Amino acid sequence: MTEDLLQQYGWNDHFDQCFQVFSAKGMIAGRVSFQNQHLYRAYTAQGEIQAEAAGRLRFKAVSAEELPAVGDWVALRHNDQMDRATIQAVLPRISQVARKTAGAKTEAQIVGANVNTVFLVTSLNQDFNARRIERYLATIREGGANPVIILSKADLCDNSSFIEAQVKTMRDIAKEIAVLAVSAKAEIGIQELNQYRTEGMTIALIGSSGVGKSTLINRLLGFDKQKVKEVREHDDRGQHTTRHRELILLPDGGLVLDTPGMRELQLWDAEAGIQSTFDDIKTLAAKCQFNDCKHQSEPNCAVQAAVQSKELEAERLESYLKLHAELHQLSQRQEDYARLNEQKKWKKLTVAAEKRAASKRQGNN
Repeated sequence: MTEDLLQQYGWNDHFDQCFQVFSAKGMIAGRVSFQNQHLYRAYTAQGEIQAEAAGRLRFKAVSAEELPAVGDWVALRHNDQMDRATIQAVLPRISQVARKTAGAKTEAQIVGANVNTVFLVTSLNQDFNARRIERYLATIREGGANPVIILSKADLCDNSSFIEAQVKTMRDIAKEIAVLAVSAKAEIGIQELNQYRTEGMTIALIGSSGVGKSTLINRLLGFDKQKVKEVREHDDRGQHTTRHRELILLPDGGLVLDTPGMRELQLWDAEAGIQSTFDDIKTLAAKCQFNDCKHQSEPNCAVQAAVQSKELEAERLESYLKLHAELHQLSQRQEDYARLNEQKKWKKLTVAAEKRAASKRQGNN
């Protein structure tokens, strides 16, 4: 029964193998279902329990990326009397959706961990933006999850040819990735989503605020769990209601991760994701005269030639170059950040060693 419950939450052989060393120490496995600052909830074989990160875990972490995130499998030490637990360790992730934290801080923020499929939700109204989709796809692919593009609020579009055009645009960009036009309110396309909601599989929904993620989750659940508000009349946008990331069990199998709407998605270590998302440009670049061609003013640039012949959209190339420039700038900042982290780690070790030495001297006296 215990094994069956864990498998329902997404447990597999990978996590079972990684957990052996913690099982030998009397710990239990749990999957983080909710996070608010340093407070967590986790699904376990004993049910959902409250937890907090152990001080040792927070001390050893040199960045927020190493701390528990929603979707993580963790090793817990359970306090039966208080019905609470402390998170002792985070098991290695099989996938993650990560972005750079907003602002000047150079650090990764884990949007969701151990996700199998990501529903990239964008509405078929004023939110629609092909360039933003490319940015999201690069991030999702980099993290190892399977992206599915969801064009929501199809009921708000009276023009069927417009919907067909947007679906075609997305398929041209996404190639083999599934593109689905849906309406949670009108029950359009919802049945097509069922293939992704199998037991133990995790779906994450990401996208801008107001694109209908919470409404879509309510349809997947079969009842209204997530709060939603009506769209604003002046721009057809939903009003933001999700405040925290939450992993929710679906009644007939699988899990769904709801996330707050993103005002921006800054890249984090997405080189492979960019190459995969822009594989058409990668193929063209192989024909350039120079291996290090920047596809701007170099002679015999096959990419620029494709733009001139209308084989490649100029906006798509501009998006590709912009993402690469952003990633290059991030790489330089990461090098500086890595040096600071190394200094921080050694400072922690030195302070800890000095405390141990001082404690030992006091004991001798």
